[in-house]
Amino acid sequence: MLYIVLFFLVFSLYLYIVLGGADYGAGIVELFSSKENQRITKKTIYRVMGPVWEANHIWVIIMIVILWIAFPVYYNIIVVYLHIPLTIVLLGVTLRGVAFVFRHYDAVIDNSQLLYDRMFKISSLITPIFLGMVFGGLVGGNITLIETSISLSFYEVYILPWCTVFSVLVGLFFAGLCAFLSSVLLIGESDKHTEHIYIRKSVIATIVVFLLGLITFLYGYFSDHLFIKYFIDNEYSIITIIVSGLLLIPLYNSITRGRRVLSRLFAGLQVFLILFAALLAHFPTIIITKNSSINLLDATAPDSVINALGITLIIGGLVILPGLFHLLKSFKMIKILEQK
Repeated sequence: MLYIVLFFLVFSLYLYIVLGGADYGAGIVELFSSKENQRITKKTIYRVMGPVWEANHIWVIIMIVILWIAFPVYYNIIVVYLHIPLTIVLLGVTLRGVAFVFRHYDAVIDNSQLLYDRMFKISSLITPIFLGMVFGGLVGGNITLIETSISLSFYEVYILPWCTVFSVLVGLFFAGLCAFLSSVLLIGESDKHTEHIYIRKSVIATIVVFLLGLITFLYGYFSDHLFIKYFIDNEYSIITIIVSGLLLIPLYNSITRGRRVLSRLFAGLQVFLILFAALLAHFPTIIITKNSSINLLDATAPDSVINALGITLIIGGLVILPGLFHLLKSFKMIKILEQK
């Protein structure tokens, strides 16, 4: 039953990166667009995101619940030592949601609309950056557990773990990945007159993600980051990244030809391979501290709790997933049956 719980944890993480990432990326795409394209993108985003933007956060809630119940040691480390970037993420999600609603439903068209637009775009960029910095903090090797040292300053315990060049690079990489996912998604949501806009943005975002990933990897390698060392030593992670690199060719072809189904499938596969390689590099000791690496499976909840949680997740999945599929299909966000 433990592996069922782990499956739902990773599955929720993957769906949040894909769906929530595309959600964040929509604001990033709008932010880095010309004024004319911003107006077009704004209308498209509202039509696409309006029915489902709240549903995307289901997956991060499921992740939090699973960590809290099944892996309390991991949950404790994350929310204690990385509470500052997580608080910024929560503020970003809140401001982004407020701006998204009020820039469409505010009855008064005045300068406040400009404020809502800026809030939406800036929070859409900042939030995924700090989400990426949280992951960078977890694997950066700068976390020092208070139990092992009581003479450290506030900066060393609560800021240093995530406020590093490596973490910032990871954050920028995730933000770029969000923009990439959104650009690919918007290809299928545009008409013949605007399709070329998102094809161009998808190509640019693909190049940016590749470069940011390469820079992050090289910086980690030359800075002797343990995570990169473990990554290189794991042959499966290396093979996964090589496959991901080879798939850039069909991904590029599907994007430039405006293939709605193939471009989305290849984009989702790219995210899966990147996530798989990152988690596999040091699994199950994902959190790397200065003194040790913490095994995810060493400090789980009692078997009775794991069993109850696993059964609950299975039942919940049978209820939620068909409903989500119906929601996406109802608003024509699933393009599998289309010819193009």
